[in-house]
Amino acid sequence: MANQKTKNLVLAALFVALSAAGAAIKVPSPTGTVAFDSAPGYLAALLLGPGYGAMTAALGHLFTSLSAGFPLSLPVHLIIAVEMAAFASIYGILKRFNLLLAVILTSLLNGILAPASFIPLPQFGTGFFTAMVIPLMVASAANVAVSFLIYKAVGGLKHGAIRQEQ
Repeated sequence: MANQKTKNLVLAALFVALSAAGAAIKVPSPTGTVAFDSAPGYLAALLLGPGYGAMTAALGHLFTSLSAGFPLSLPVHLIIAVEMAAFASIYGILKRFNLLLAVILTSLLNGILAPASFIPLPQFGTGFFTAMVIPLMVASAANVAVSFLIYKAVGGLKHGAIRQEQ
C-alpha cells in the first residue's frame, strides 16, 4: 500500500512538471494564457484519479498564468484554476462510465463554459467570451485528445499489447 502511494506521488510530481513544461507551449489567444498545460492534468485524472488530476490541472493553469504575468489578475486566475481543477476531476469521474463522453464533455466545459462563466462580470462580458471561445475550444480539445491518446497507449502497454509484438 505504501509503495502504491509513493508511486502515485512520484507520478503526480511528474505530471505537475509536465504541466509546467506545457505552460510554455502557448496557443495564440488575447490573454496569452491558453496553453498545453492541462493535458498532464487530464492524464493524471485518468491514470491516478480525479484528485491528482484536479491538483495538476489547477497548478498547470497557474504556471501558464504566471508565465504570462497574470494578465487577468491573480484572483481571476485563481478562479480559473479552480475551474480547471473541477473539469479535470469531472473528466476522471466520467471516464469510469464512458470515456468518449468524458472527452467531449470536458472539451466543452473548458472550451465554452469556462469563458462563459465570466460573461456576467462587467469587466469581461460577451466580448471576452467571443475573443476566448475559439482559442480555448481548440486548446481544450487538443489537451483532452492528447490525454486520451496517451491513456489509450498506456492501456495497451498495461494489457500486454506492446509486449506481444516484441
